[in-house]
Amino acid sequence: MQSAPHHRSRSRRGAAAALMAGALAASLLSGGTAAMARPLPDPKASALPSPPGGKNVRVLVFHASATEESPTVDAGIEAIESIGLTGPAEQRFKTVATDDASVFTNDKRLGTFNAVVFLTGGGDVLDPEQEAGLEAYLNAGGGFLGIHDAARTEPYSDWFTGLIGARPASTSPTAVQRAVVEVPDRSHPATKDLPLEWKRPDTWFNWASNPTGKVHTVAKVRESSYQPGSGANGVDHPVSWCRDYAGGRSFYTGMGGTVESFAETDFRDHLRGALLWTTRLSRADCKATIDANYSAVRVTQPNQPGRQDQIGEPHGMVVAPDGRVLYIGRGGGVNGAPVVTDWNNPDIGKGIGQIHIYDPATKKVTLAGALTVFGNKGGGDELTKVEEGLLGIELDPGFESNGWVYLHYTPHSGLDRDKQIAERRVSRFTLDRATNKLDLASEKVLLKWPVQVHSCCHAGGGMAWDSKGNLYIATGDNNSSGFSDGYSGNNPQPNYKGLSFADARRTAGNTNNLNGKILRIHPEPDGTYTLPEGNLFTGREQDEGGGKTRGEIYVMGVRNPARISVDKKTDILYAGWVGPDAGAPSTTWGPAKYDTFAAITEAGNHGWPFCMGNKQPYRDRNLPDPTKPLGWYDCNAPKNESPNNDGLVNLPPITGNTIWYSPQGGAPDFPRNSAGVPSYKNEEATYLLPWLKGGGQATMDGPVYRYDAATAGAEAWPQYWDGKWFVGDFYDADNPRHAVLTDPKTVGKGGLPVTAESLKKIIPVGQGGIRNLMDWKFAPDGSLYVLDYGRGFFTSDSQSALWRVTYTGGAATPAANDLARKAAQ
Repeated sequence: MQSAPHHRSRSRRGAAAALMAGALAASLLSGGTAAMARPLPDPKASALPSPPGGKNVRVLVFHASATEESPTVDAGIEAIESIGLTGPAEQRFKTVATDDASVFTNDKRLGTFNAVVFLTGGGDVLDPEQEAGLEAYLNAGGGFLGIHDAARTEPYSDWFTGLIGARPASTSPTAVQRAVVEVPDRSHPATKDLPLEWKRPDTWFNWASNPTGKVHTVAKVRESSYQPGSGANGVDHPVSWCRDYAGGRSFYTGMGGTVESFAETDFRDHLRGALLWTTRLSRADCKATIDANYSAVRVTQPNQPGRQDQIGEPHGMVVAPDGRVLYIGRGGGVNGAPVVTDWNNPDIGKGIGQIHIYDPATKKVTLAGALTVFGNKGGGDELTKVEEGLLGIELDPGFESNGWVYLHYTPHSGLDRDKQIAERRVSRFTLDRATNKLDLASEKVLLKWPVQVHSCCHAGGGMAWDSKGNLYIATGDNNSSGFSDGYSGNNPQPNYKGLSFADARRTAGNTNNLNGKILRIHPEPDGTYTLPEGNLFTGREQDEGGGKTRGEIYVMGVRNPARISVDKKTDILYAGWVGPDAGAPSTTWGPAKYDTFAAITEAGNHGWPFCMGNKQPYRDRNLPDPTKPLGWYDCNAPKNESPNNDGLVNLPPITGNTIWYSPQGGAPDFPRNSAGVPSYKNEEATYLLPWLKGGGQATMDGPVYRYDAATAGAEAWPQYWDGKWFVGDFYDADNPRHAVLTDPKTVGKGGLPVTAESLKKIIPVGQGGIRNLMDWKFAPDGSLYVLDYGRGFFTSDSQSALWRVTYTGGAATPAANDLARKAAQ
């Protein structure tokens, strides 16, 4: 549909505007409303059609200002008119521009517009009746688009503040600056075709009150890319957002502060998408990141006194295709129950690893089975406590027909009390799906290997399948960092009866050892396994004499990958592992403790204990005195020269990781010398991911969400989250609990995430919330289950629980039958 040229009315309020300008000058940016707030009449009973406008789509551009009109007005009107005249025929519209506010009290005229655009300047441009008319228009289902200075309009109206979503702070910078705009919403028509990182010049408002969580942010500006000045909003700085408001649809962008903005192709595309939604030419979800649209409910009850009938010591879970949740208890006993720590006692560390099943259909919990494990020595130092036990659970891809359950655990029966060595295994069991009972006699042991248990910790345990039927198994290096001052676990001296327990080069850095790895095997129906192509080693390498590799290894150099996941759409492996204990970097030994997340696209070496983060090396140790430093490790050509190494000396080059964080901040980086060694001086650190920080740290990798319309229930998380990777931490203070978006061009190559969104109000933290996140998985119906470990270690307590987090925001808007043109659905 072709459009006539826009009609532009220039009826000025000249004298009134001049009188108001001085009085308003100090308040236009402040967002203050109390001092001069005026009553707003109730929206009159109007004759507006519901919804306004029709198939002959029209857009009203209102550009009044109480001060001198901005030079962006002409450019903005021209851009909107051009948008309406171009593109697919079913998306075109007619543009009418005016600065005559009487249009808002003329129902017959206002009702012909599908959306209203405010290209207004600051100050009061509507009298009470006119604002009531605008409110009536929204109530009837109209659309609103505010651009840049529209946030300074009607500064005394609470209703208009709600319509816009936020007011500029008086400290907002005024200079034009080039900045990076992060675009987390890849579904909304206003942003789906924009770059992930959009670099552009504009003037950037700070917000007097950050609207995040009350509006749906589609784009935000990265403050580290420009000078935001005082009053900056920090790592979460929204710049464009939308929401359903007062019966209609409101979209606001803080961009468009320069004439040149309106000539940008990407900015015009941004406005086009905003107008498609506000005019009802297309539907969009503007509810997905509004905190109030989510509900977190605890679904298990506290255990009965002296029992673990509802939940053991939470350690992992999996959701079956029918929605049942199978979750495991590691092996810690009832809170306060005695434990055996005497190695002369045959029951040393004996615990019970439970498998419970929660059925959402009945809301009942069944104890499916229990294994006798080595993993119950209580607390204490690293030579007392233990983190072995029942560590991981997965279901066979054919579970609905065969009932096969895979468990990763440390049986008590395999314990060598003399040498303090245990056996770790991955076994397959059969579940009677009718009774929810596990047949313990059906066990088939797929894989087993020795682990030293003289010292704690870092047992790993996660498991996940890819789309080809390969099973990934995460194993920890199970070494103490207490003998290396919390830096690289590379002290070769401490040993028990000849077996080192503080040298991760024996385990994670060893090509011939299954500890400190992510293994990849292909289980076969008979209970055996084969090795898929593309693992890090074949097991048949003849390097350095041969017999020094294991073909099961897919990833080496990981410390404690307790949680892993695979996105079956891409088959990318995601993992997180806990770092050592050093609280600060050392110019002698290397980086502080880094907890790490990695998106892994191919087999590789991820560094521990030689390098961490983005290939930041540790220092080697001397012998016979390991307190004396030697040279820095070479991350591009690492060598394992430990006397405890029985694998290759020359290791695969190290791959940089996606996310790392220390107590000081997210992704610390340092200037490097000519040899590539970082300075490791705190005052010289740059934090590449300022949205996260640690302290007490324990990564808990989460899933990549995939929205499936075929299985999604009424409470499914919306499609907005599709493709986003959930990363979290056991602790809930300054630690991550975020959904991150990665760039397909750099993922798996050490590329940083593009943007991150906090989930701390959706998956609630703090007292009464989910304080100790232990595992999280999406169910086929699109709801999220989360395990809260509880408030005590090596046990379960009254706060140990399974939670369900659901979305209550409803469908995208407008309703399908309210679209202006049905062909645009």
